[in-house]
Amino acid sequence: MSDVLEIDNLSAGYGAGQVLFGIDLRIAAGEAATLLGRNGMGKTTTVRCIAGLLRPTGGTIRFAGEAVGQRGADWIGRAGLGLVPEGRRIFPNLTVRENLVAFAANRRAVAGPWTLERVLDLFPPLANRLGNLGSQLSGGEQQMLAIGRALLTNPVLLVLDEATEGLAPLLREAIWCALHALRATGLAILIIDKHIDRLTGIADRHTILDRGRVAWTGGSAELAADRALWERYLGV
Repeated sequence: MSDVLEIDNLSAGYGAGQVLFGIDLRIAAGEAATLLGRNGMGKTTTVRCIAGLLRPTGGTIRFAGEAVGQRGADWIGRAGLGLVPEGRRIFPNLTVRENLVAFAANRRAVAGPWTLERVLDLFPPLANRLGNLGSQLSGGEQQMLAIGRALLTNPVLLVLDEATEGLAPLLREAIWCALHALRATGLAILIIDKHIDRLTGIADRHTILDRGRVAWTGGSAELAADRALWERYLGV
């Protein structure tokens, strides 16, 4: 199984402040993986480097076989990265339909691509809100919209940064159900979230960051069994 994402010895930061110190990460085609750690440990900085929003200062990133460390976000998005950013960042003055179809594409001629109808099947609450502005949605509906928007680009890798943060329990459960459904499609996924008990039921592999370095990597069974690891690095 080939890797869709290969990160080797990644270093990055902001100005004179270094945040990442030699990060290694692999995600294979069809694999679900997580990036874990307390706040401020480098998770979002890693995502920004993957997405081309921050230039690394060292190391390499290969996405879908191409070196992308110095590529721009537009190129990486067209190559198949679907990003659901922290804070959702939908367009508040566009309707739900406009948010969804604005960047819809099937550039790699994927068989059975994501379509508007397929996204609405995954997230039924959006079907009744197509004419509403993004600003008129609840937080959970906005998160569904952000995920649906990314899916309509027909990504090779879907990256979700804090997809359930701040949501009411019922809406959070809807997002978890959707992630299980996406996992079943064989889409490669990278998830950043705090709910470890739910992540071990979805992901194959987990990477924990601590102060910008990889502190631990392993499978779901190992992570679920080691509560001391949770306490040491995840603040549970």
